[in-house]
Amino acid sequence: MQIEIVPLSPAIGIEVRGIDLAQPLDEASFEPIGCAWERHCVLLVRGQDITQEQQAQFASRFGTLTRPRRGPPPVLYVSNARSTFAKPAVLPAGPVDFHSDQSYLAEPSIATVLYAMDVPAKGGNTIFASGLRAYDALPEDLKRRLAHCEAEHAYDQLTSPSRRPEHVPEGWKHAVHPVFRVHPPTGRTAIYVSRLMTRSIVGMTSEESRQTLDMLFDHQERAEFSYEHVWRPGDLVVWDNRSCIHARTDFDPAEPRRLRRMTVLDEHRAAA
Repeated sequence: MQIEIVPLSPAIGIEVRGIDLAQPLDEASFEPIGCAWERHCVLLVRGQDITQEQQAQFASRFGTLTRPRRGPPPVLYVSNARSTFAKPAVLPAGPVDFHSDQSYLAEPSIATVLYAMDVPAKGGNTIFASGLRAYDALPEDLKRRLAHCEAEHAYDQLTSPSRRPEHVPEGWKHAVHPVFRVHPPTGRTAIYVSRLMTRSIVGMTSEESRQTLDMLFDHQERAEFSYEHVWRPGDLVVWDNRSCIHARTDFDPAEPRRLRRMTVLDEHRAAA
């Protein structure tokens, strides 16, 4: 097996070539892949024809998957064909703003593993932006001012940020996290807020919080920190929710878009 790792963009992401995820991957082969993913936040493998179990086998190399006490790891289908799968993701039509998966939980997932089954001819792309690069480019005085600040995140995917209520309604999932988060594998710092999920900075007035967050959102979403992935059937992408955010572009809802998603919970890569 001749494995090749190539960059997807100057800012974020790698493509791994020369592997077949339908076959077991030994630890010696996976180690450089896992280390490169930790440094570059997003990992792409193209041209894969894999089952749910084979996807889970590879996904579990990055850590523990969400799973019940017994049975296979649960899978979520990101699909616009609601009746096709038993567990479709509930996402709004149209584009989806930048976010980090499950940041509204006290212990968010560390990674998402998404496998493309059907994709539209145009659109439905995923844009990834590096929180590490964005943090490095912030002015030093802003880094100092926000160094110990925390922000509230809420599960609010069906509500436009411009129409959100001032306070989190009862029953919504929400959590507080540092505005700047240390990325454990590398020791680097990432901006950990997002336009879709982050509602306010704790301790600031509404106006100060809004202005500060808008500035951070605009900064971290800049093209120089980003990579836009145009999906093909058979693509598998793993992204690090601790160090990057992602968004979805619009697409024709009449065209099928179906992807199989798994979630990694902890911060320890699993051995073979």
